[in-house]
Order: sequence, then C-alpha cells, then structure tokens
Amino acid sequence: MPQRILCVEDTPEIGRMLEKRLSEAGYVCDWRSEGRTALDAFFAGDGANYDLVILDLMLPDMDGLELCRQLRQRDALTPVIMVTARAAIRDVVVGLEIGADDYITKPFHLQILLARVQALLRRCPEAMGGDNIVANPPLVCGPLVIDADKRLATLDGAPVQLTGKEFALLSLFARHPGHSFSRGDLLDRVWGKEFDGYDHTVNTHINRLRGKIESDPAKPRFIQTVWGVGYRFAEQPPSDAAAS
Repeated sequence: MPQRILCVEDTPEIGRMLEKRLSEAGYVCDWRSEGRTALDAFFAGDGANYDLVILDLMLPDMDGLELCRQLRQRDALTPVIMVTARAAIRDVVVGLEIGADDYITKPFHLQILLARVQALLRRCPEAMGGDNIVANPPLVCGPLVIDADKRLATLDGAPVQLTGKEFALLSLFARHPGHSFSRGDLLDRVWGKEFDGYDHTVNTHINRLRGKIESDPAKPRFIQTVWGVGYRFAEQPPSDAAAS
C-alpha cells in the first residue's frame, strides 16, 4: 500500500508541485493550503490518516508551529518535516522542541526534500525503536520501561508521551547502558546518514527527552552528559525517578 503524505503549504505553485512530484515518486499526497483544514484531514475518522507531514511554517490561518503543537498533542509518532524560510538557528530549535523530526529551509532542492522523506519513512516503523532495536521482552531500567513492540515507554507505570525520534533515542540508549555516543553517532543511527542537520538537533531532542523522564533535568540520572564526547545511558538507572 502506498505511503500517504500530507503537504501543508499556502503557496499554490509550491503546493501543487509537491503534490505532483511526490505522487510521481509513488506516494499518495494530499495538499492543503490552510492549517485547520490540514488538521481536519489528518485526524478525519478514527485517527492519523498519514504516514508523514510536510509542514510550511507560514500559513494564512494558523502558524505552522501552532499546527505542529496541536498535531503532537494527539499524535506523537507521525514524522513531521518542517519547511521554513526562517534560517535562524533559534527558529529551527523551536520547531524541533515542539515536535518536528526534521526541517528544511527555503529555497530547497526537490531532490533533497525527497531524500529526507524517504529517509524518515524508511525508519518508520523501525525508527520508533531506532538502530533496529527490538525490545522483546520490554527493557526495564528501574522505574522506566521501554516496549519497542508497542512503541510505548512508561515511567513509574505512567505512559510517557514521546515523539518518534525521542523514542528512538531512548531505546538506543537503554539498549547500550554505559556506552558513550557522540552527537555524530546519534545523528547517524537515529536520523540516518542522509541527514545533514546540525549537532544541535541532538541537543534539542536530548533536552526535550530529559524533560519528560528526569525528575530534575538539570541533574539527569538516566541520560548523562559525557563532557567532550556526547551522551550515555546510566549503567545503574535510578529506582525512584518521576516524570517532570
């Protein structure tokens, strides 16, 4: 069955072009020019109707960041590629913090966008476990339980709402306790070698992940910083952590 892509773009020429080229590439692509109609299309029926979303930040009725925020409130896993003319690092960071999985700045080459789409879809569903991780039975790390088959993490028995990339990072760390990963390692193993984004992408996702699983993100006990190297998962996870 062809994978379905929702393209949210308010410029008709770009929207029609993306719809045409993505369809030619073998995807089922729907184009929406407004945020609210895009949300309606995405959640029509019983749940998410698309395998990936390409989202422009500049929309006439709703800021793309707000659209992404609302989408993530109801769907944590569907990959989102954010398209923006705002090249400043702070704008990219905000998008990643809200829940985008990737970003591309305008103007962009269509082949680059298609490569990003293919890379994300190739890792979904396996990207939800990252690094081809299969947790059977679930990984138990103190109060943190990671079930890759169900794509579910719980902390003290309560579900933790994670995006696909957050889940992939957490699963990778938990499968290799005590192993230090550089930011480049994490980019290659979770985002893929095709991804040419900044190392700051990793920092942003780690900070967001810590905010969800650490009782005190400023003093992390699960995901530890290895100065001059990157990050590692604690060899002896805490027994009394709570979600922040």
